[in-house]
Amino acid sequence: MVQVTLRMNTPELNPALKHRNLALLLLQARERLMGNFRRILNHHGLTEQQWRVIRAIYDNGAPMEQWQICATCHILSPSLAGVLARMEAMQLVDRNRVDTDQRRILVALTDSSQALIAAIAPLVEQQYANLEKSVGADTVRNLYEALDLFLAHDNGQVAQIDLPESAVRPPAKAAAKRGAAGARRGKSRASPMS
Repeated sequence: MVQVTLRMNTPELNPALKHRNLALLLLQARERLMGNFRRILNHHGLTEQQWRVIRAIYDNGAPMEQWQICATCHILSPSLAGVLARMEAMQLVDRNRVDTDQRRILVALTDSSQALIAAIAPLVEQQYANLEKSVGADTVRNLYEALDLFLAHDNGQVAQIDLPESAVRPPAKAAAKRGAAGARRGKSRASPMS
């Protein structure tokens, strides 16, 4: 894997953007973190999304509805449908309709996925211990606390700015040309009656 170090924007470099790109930093931190665990998942034949689903249901302590898994794991519904179909084929989850409402589907872990968790858990915990040795247990604890605090306060109540009337958008010359060319072709194929 190639490591790229970017000079992060500071007010001295670009006074128009005073805040560092927090979303990008979080993505980079996530990738750095997952690099510690990806080998474990690959060794056990799991993708990151499959492990996210297993871990979400396990942490929930009970079967979950598909929309709950989407919200918890940040997987779009069409993608989750494919992930769950593959996991069901691998006998990692069971999907059952709720008796009282056939539109609702509960996703539960199977005995196979419980056995997989039992095999993976010690490796994950050992890797977390290695991470704490590398970056410091205080750093990891502070990161958990900062993320918990951020997520507790980021519940959609952050005031949204008013956007200007017209947004500056990049020119769409290629799309406009294709549209005009299609319109010309359409006219030449049109019947004389139109």
